[in-house]
Amino acid sequence: MLVRLTMICNGATAATRRGSFPLDEPLEPRSLALAKAMRGTLRRADRVWTAPALRARQTAEALSLDASVEPLLADQGYGSWAGMRFEDLQAEQPEGIAAWLSDPNTAPRGGESLADVARRASELMDRLMAKPGHTIALTHASVIRTAIVHVLGAPLAACWKIDIEPLSITDFRSDGRRWVLRACGVAAPKSATTLRP
Repeated sequence: MLVRLTMICNGATAATRRGSFPLDEPLEPRSLALAKAMRGTLRRADRVWTAPALRARQTAEALSLDASVEPLLADQGYGSWAGMRFEDLQAEQPEGIAAWLSDPNTAPRGGESLADVARRASELMDRLMAKPGHTIALTHASVIRTAIVHVLGAPLAACWKIDIEPLSITDFRSDGRRWVLRACGVAAPKSATTLRP
């Protein structure tokens, strides 16, 4: 039994370009154009899921994918840090940022820890292992990073050493017993870089 999971990171937003923790904001126009340029490059899927956030749903729409919302694909909840620039938080709350980056069980006030995101990603992948066919999942960098370390059996701290670009593709395969990482960081087609919104 072959199971394939293709995770696509949502496109960039104005907030992410500023280095801010995301709110539920729309994609920037350039990301919409890049996603539209990727249409037709994805293989047929048996199911398409998207995270609930607007930026993930807009990425699915721009790719012309009819996706249903899967709550397990939600981005990490950043609580009181949502909308704030990382650089500003580092200056204002250096101990809080240091703890968050060093301890996967630390969460921003009112938010989620990396360990919480990892539990959701693991649950999704365990559930998918019993579903033959190809699933495309539009999600966020935090979910993709935790899925990668889950498959590799790496410690959660390794997430901070994985760069997931907007609109990049990460591909996993399973034989129904275990997952393998097939490809990671496949970017939008080069021809898309010349497009205008």
